[in-house]
Amino acid sequence: MSDQGKRTTWGQRVAAGLAAWRYGSVLGVFLIVVAALGWRLVDLHVVDNEFLRQQGDVRTIRVESIDAHRGVVTDRHGESLAVSTPVHTLWANPSEMDPDDPRLTHLARLLDISEARLRQRLRTYASREFIYLRRKVQPDLAERALGMELPGIYSRQEYRRYYPAGEVTAHVVGFTNIDENGQEGIELAYNAWLSGESGRKRVLKDNRGRVIKDLTLIREARPGGDLALSIDLRLQYLAYRELKAVVGAHGARGGTLVMLDVDTGEVLAMVNQESYNPNDRSQLSSDRLRNKAITDLFEPGSTMKPVTMAAALESGKYSHNSTIDTAPGYRRFGRFTIRDSRNYGVMGLTDIIAKSSNVGISRIATDLGGDVIRDLYARLGIGQPTGIGFPGEAVGVLPAPPKWRPVEEATLSYGYGMSVNALQLAQAYMVLANGGIRYPLSLLKVDERPPGERVLSEDVSFQVRNMLREAVENGTGKRAQPGFYSAGGKTGTVHLVGKGGYEDSQYKAIFAGMAPIDHPRIVTVVAVDAPQSGEYYGGEVAAPVFARVMSDALRLLNVKPELDVGDASVSQKTPGERG
Repeated sequence: MSDQGKRTTWGQRVAAGLAAWRYGSVLGVFLIVVAALGWRLVDLHVVDNEFLRQQGDVRTIRVESIDAHRGVVTDRHGESLAVSTPVHTLWANPSEMDPDDPRLTHLARLLDISEARLRQRLRTYASREFIYLRRKVQPDLAERALGMELPGIYSRQEYRRYYPAGEVTAHVVGFTNIDENGQEGIELAYNAWLSGESGRKRVLKDNRGRVIKDLTLIREARPGGDLALSIDLRLQYLAYRELKAVVGAHGARGGTLVMLDVDTGEVLAMVNQESYNPNDRSQLSSDRLRNKAITDLFEPGSTMKPVTMAAALESGKYSHNSTIDTAPGYRRFGRFTIRDSRNYGVMGLTDIIAKSSNVGISRIATDLGGDVIRDLYARLGIGQPTGIGFPGEAVGVLPAPPKWRPVEEATLSYGYGMSVNALQLAQAYMVLANGGIRYPLSLLKVDERPPGERVLSEDVSFQVRNMLREAVENGTGKRAQPGFYSAGGKTGTVHLVGKGGYEDSQYKAIFAGMAPIDHPRIVTVVAVDAPQSGEYYGGEVAAPVFARVMSDALRLLNVKPELDVGDASVSQKTPGERG
């Protein structure tokens, strides 16, 4: 064999050996990789199977919060005033959605949101995993949105506050924000009690974020506490209806009505005009939010004359047989003049209350001194917080000068130069009605009579009640007679205060009273702001509201009628009599 042939044979052998080596190397590497993968599979599934389980859990197991159910607010008989109903909140994961998806047009229309804004938000927050689409919608709407099967759309259950009585109880109950935190009224005052504590649970979800299974409970949700208010919803509806009617009939700016149980201090009704619907706050204005019965102050006017008379009787200087000469029908204090509607001459104490004599009561005040009158006002709760814990309560002004001027003593005796809210005025009349006991006021139902403080003798309060009876039967409060029940009360008509002082042609018409007068069960204060129909005296505007409300309220409370049909006719106010 030639040298050339030998060299060719040797080259072929080298090439064949190299090919075999390469094949063996590749096969070996392949076998090693297969062996490694096999071992890893065995390791993951048999030896160390927790790894895959952990990775699966990371992708499918989530910890979710459990919303706590906010407490229910009811009236004294268990009627619901504020409840939380289950709703759904729709949210989106922008990282899973296409902002140009044509189905978003239908989704935006379904949820009543702006399509352009929806697409813009999806683009802006494309790197995020959560944005709200629409909060707290009805379950059927949520189902329709989810039924579109758009990727990245999810829902969760929440609660929405609902107020069955609407505007009738709005100023008392208040409302919550979208996160169920109290913003006004009882919802705000007792927010900590009504709010629950959210729980947490571990759940299993599918790749669309839907909960497949609840796995473990981490912490139970603690529901909020329930509240039973002192309000009687029947009386609340009644009071609201009558107050709204009188404000509308007289074209008034607004009004307030407060009703108390004289033996417990419970607030049975508290309404204001104008009101608002807490279930629809789209047209809500800030001036309608105030609970005027507590937040708004006014001069109580002649409704304080019975309290001044109580101070006179308590002093021992006067008795029910005492007389006062009111001639010539006015008193001058420098440039100030106090007048009666006419010259009544010599008057008994009962007539001073029944005819609402400014001159008569001011002469008594001059004799007693301002400190004596102020002391009794304070004992009855004037110028002090009522203690009901309602947000925004105004305390009012009860003057205490180091030395009283005669005109200050005179005006204090008939409720000028001081200020109260309607609830404070009702509290003062509660003391006169129940025999002289001042009970703490409450917007919560009380199961038994609370301890009270005697601030006035039973005998004095009895004498004042008889004077108030005369004011209704034969005085300025004739139109306050509540049907088949006896009543006692006092009218008041005061000038409203404007930016420049007293407004000459704007008045507040007030009536404060109690019924049945022999054994009072409830006290009611009615105040109407700036009536425009021509009538503006307390006896003309507020007293008829008192009559209608008290008549129906006593019937609803199963109080036995006292008067015959012939005695129950409501007399009209005689010309010249003022409240």
